[in-house]
Amino acid sequence: MWFSFWRSRDRFSLDELRYLTNQLQKVQIVNEVNKDFVIEALRSIAELLTYGDQHDPSFFEAISGKLNKNTISLLVKTQDEEVVSFPLYVEAIRFAFHEESMVRTAVRSLTLTVYHVGDDFVNKFITSAPHSDYFTNLVSFFREQCINLSKLVSEYLENPCSESVYAILATVDEIEDNLYYFSDVISAGIPFVGSLITDNILQLLILPSLFPALQIDTDSSLKIGAVTSLYLLCCILRTVKIKDLANTIAAALLYPLESLAANSEAKINGYFSGTNCANEKEEPYSDSVTPVNLGHLRVDISGEASSSHVHPEGIMAERSFPCSYFSLRETLLSYITDGDDARALGSLNVLATLLQTKELDESMLDVLGILPQRKQHKKHLLQSLVGEGSGEEQLFSFESGSPRDSVSTELDGYLKKLKEQYGVSIVGVGASPRIHRNQVLDALVKLLCRSNISTEILWDAGWLLRQLLPYSEAEFKTHHLKLLKDSYRNCRNALLQETKGIWVDLLKTVLCDQWKKCKRAIEASSPQTEPKSILLPFHKLNSEDISAELSFAAGERMCESVKVFLLLHQLQIFSLGRTLPEQPPIHPIDIPETSRAKAVGLDVSGLKPGTEIKLVHALPCRISFERGKERHFHFLAVSVGTLGWVVLAEELPLKQIYGIVRVAAPLAGTNPRIDDKHPRWLHLRIRPSTLPFSDSSKPGTPREMRAKSLVDGRWTLAFRDDESCKAALSMILEEIDLQSTEAERRLRPVLDLEL
Repeated sequence: MWFSFWRSRDRFSLDELRYLTNQLQKVQIVNEVNKDFVIEALRSIAELLTYGDQHDPSFFEAISGKLNKNTISLLVKTQDEEVVSFPLYVEAIRFAFHEESMVRTAVRSLTLTVYHVGDDFVNKFITSAPHSDYFTNLVSFFREQCINLSKLVSEYLENPCSESVYAILATVDEIEDNLYYFSDVISAGIPFVGSLITDNILQLLILPSLFPALQIDTDSSLKIGAVTSLYLLCCILRTVKIKDLANTIAAALLYPLESLAANSEAKINGYFSGTNCANEKEEPYSDSVTPVNLGHLRVDISGEASSSHVHPEGIMAERSFPCSYFSLRETLLSYITDGDDARALGSLNVLATLLQTKELDESMLDVLGILPQRKQHKKHLLQSLVGEGSGEEQLFSFESGSPRDSVSTELDGYLKKLKEQYGVSIVGVGASPRIHRNQVLDALVKLLCRSNISTEILWDAGWLLRQLLPYSEAEFKTHHLKLLKDSYRNCRNALLQETKGIWVDLLKTVLCDQWKKCKRAIEASSPQTEPKSILLPFHKLNSEDISAELSFAAGERMCESVKVFLLLHQLQIFSLGRTLPEQPPIHPIDIPETSRAKAVGLDVSGLKPGTEIKLVHALPCRISFERGKERHFHFLAVSVGTLGWVVLAEELPLKQIYGIVRVAAPLAGTNPRIDDKHPRWLHLRIRPSTLPFSDSSKPGTPREMRAKSLVDGRWTLAFRDDESCKAALSMILEEIDLQSTEAERRLRPVLDLEL
């Protein structure tokens, strides 16, 4: 048998598949002697199935036809019309958690084939003890993978490197494959399997590990961290399409951690302990309650904001609420307002995933505070039509409704299930959609006003805000508008500074490019950031890390300024009820007739090496690009609109006052300086001509790695005398000023949005 197995055959053929299955059928008992053969055969079958899935559908046609309601009877032993033995299935699931991924894949293919046969007697066998333990073991195995992922994420955050990224992504693929397997198993429609998987996911993973991880001390015994927990919640909701699971998760978010951790050995952090927990039924007094710190909620008492800060907090007065009131939902909001990039992005993704989960009842979205406004209007309209409303004026009123105006029997049912089935005590569960919605809006607005968060995360916040408020300014609270407008003005001023920056020549291009991307991002059907980005946060560039590459830092800052400005700009247009144009309003280019560009013969097409120009205003100079090899050129600084160059041209011997451009570099950022000891020497910094990071950077890739490809160069030009050197300096400064003025003029329609 061993010799025949290793004989030469066409590996990727139906004959090979038949041969392997025939050989496996001859194996009655798996022992130490034939164990390696069985493993190798299963791995080869999985490889063949993978090949067939991509290249040859007939593989699944030599398989799907073998196992059906008629043929499965040949594989089972029955007694009194009950299946008492199913060796193929029982032996296969023994290898379900084998260390070889191909073996696990083969087992899953086999089990799914069995599940989708739809034989009632086989299904009863599968779901009876002890075979039903397989589904519990699946979740336990999945939990171990989650723990491993959390360990990898912690290592990556301590020491970011490409090896850690690859390890995380590989583990993520395995975790997502597991979830899709759960989904496929559930889709087979076997009675009780869906509820069995739901219960196991909740009792073995979510309630004892994922939820407690959100508010646990760093020295706790939990093996899954907050960032990994947020990612896993998103993946579970997106992949495992079970109504009970989605709604139970949503209902549990209304509870404080101390209620959910009753069955967990996790240590609750100190924020829930103290003397402020006496009145557990105390209600907040304001509609604009917003969690800011893990132990407190802040209430807007003035409705006014200071315009002197991007992240205003002076208008908030702290008030300690009962410990039982601070729910997991509010924990997510506290991450949005005060968390780091990973936690803020994770919380946004959880809220966005809940909003997009079709299995979730609208009443659950309402009580979580994330029911889109258009659906609220639809609900109020239906209430009015059936006589439940209190008047036409309340039909589209944001303020209408009692504290439990949107809480239906669905929520009560899931709260009861959490209490009776999972032992979660119903204490301090607030169910006021109006207050909860205001909390969400407050958190999103404050996030948009934060200056210490990645722009990609801000765009996701803009998307979520767009979903909740799809109409006009009237949907915003007064203090919301104040905060957004103050932040917008600060961003506008920052963008104005970029018209004088070293990347001014690319400012318009970046703005037009990012305008379209920002518009797509906030109008898309889903956020642009995938859940796996939670695990690989966007790395901010620290100036001390790239002290030598100043142009890279400036370019990075310019792109960030543009993206934040455009997000707030488009939200302002949206809040004013205006239509967002496809392109930003930009003034056309204007080249004065008296400009140096006209004098040398340049037009809007620009300048590049090999271009013939007039050497009007050009100054003779010398420069050495190689040691010991000095060359003579004519120097010229010239700008066309927002573009500009410093030029080294060679005079044409047969054509007076004309020359050929040999070298051209960007004018912006040259930072001209006359040498202190040699007044005929002019020092110029030459930055790269393009931005390698104009597109959104991918998470998990340290930006410092890309900085090395963007290194500034240096020119030192030697002129005939001191006056020529000073004239060259004046020429550069004059053209830089013209370039900056033109950039501001062209962008003026975007910058002058009426507020």
